[in-house]
Amino acid sequence: MTQNKEAVEVKTSSSWDEALEKESWIAPLIDIYETADDYFLTAFMPGVAKENVKIKLEDGNLVIMGRIDYDSTLDKKYVLKETETGNYYRRFKIADSIDESKIDARLENGILNVKLPKHERVKPKTIEIK
Repeated sequence: MTQNKEAVEVKTSSSWDEALEKESWIAPLIDIYETADDYFLTAFMPGVAKENVKIKLEDGNLVIMGRIDYDSTLDKKYVLKETETGNYYRRFKIADSIDESKIDARLENGILNVKLPKHERVKPKTIEIK
């Protein structure tokens, strides 16, 4: 039997730094796959609007953060609630094989897609035989 999780009253913070200290953060579900040219990271962050997503490169890490609207989330009268309520935060060590200047990200329907292009020097090459 599944039990309803209790919602906790949370005061929202105005800045990202303050939010990291005072608000609840959970790890989003992530898928990562690669092709010959790129790595792709997909983060599932329901309830996060585009303007509330922050992606940054910091000390060789890719940091993904997404803030939800606590007021609208906690105001709902849940009959069944199986998901955790909180902002989203994940940190990934990225290899130097990633071309950081070409990283691209898009958010659509609560799904963040990040394209991490590989440097030309690490892509597979076919050598022509003469």
